[in-house]
Amino acid sequence: MNEPRAQWVNTTHDWSSAVDADHLAHIRQNPAEFAPGGPWHLALEVLGYAADEASGNGGGRCVLVLHTDGSLSVRDNGRGTDTRVDEQGRSVKKPVMATKDLRFFDFPQAEVLPDGHPRRGMSVVAALSDWLVHTNRRLNGAWTQRYELGVPVTGLEPVEVDGTTGTLVHFKPGAPVGSLTGPKLTTPTADDLTRLAATWPQLEVQLDDRRGPR
Repeated sequence: MNEPRAQWVNTTHDWSSAVDADHLAHIRQNPAEFAPGGPWHLALEVLGYAADEASGNGGGRCVLVLHTDGSLSVRDNGRGTDTRVDEQGRSVKKPVMATKDLRFFDFPQAEVLPDGHPRRGMSVVAALSDWLVHTNRRLNGAWTQRYELGVPVTGLEPVEVDGTTGTLVHFKPGAPVGSLTGPKLTTPTADDLTRLAATWPQLEVQLDDRRGPR
């Protein structure tokens, strides 16, 4: 029998709430505080979770893609986002996108990202993106879910199992954050990638810039 949801232990996020609307609104009202490096900072927030997986698994890799429409995506080969079945037989994923990361959000001194700014968590990325699509692959199944301004607008939609595990987070930063194609252009440099390698030595990051000549 599945364990009651009320008994699930909170580690990185609170399982009891799927969406924290006040938390998301607070982030959207303060984009300069939570995305000080523009789209690049948001990418680092996502990469931080890939680095967590790599550290826990003795190594890992991911691909950061800069798309022609100004969106970014990060695909890793970790275990995938924790997804459980509650006592009523419903699939429940850890609410990483729409609630705060308990380790970081209220404790900005806990961890600093390679750009020198505090790590706050994935909810910052979701809240400050016009849209975000989270595709999750685990040993027991795969699904995708879409968010707009941090709020889920679909349920967990099954996708074809391909024998791999990991997550794909594809997001389009909102106007207050800046754009990969607009005047607030912020893109990773060779030095940025070197800092990634030093900060997260167990994570191999491949950059795929599909925007063409600039």
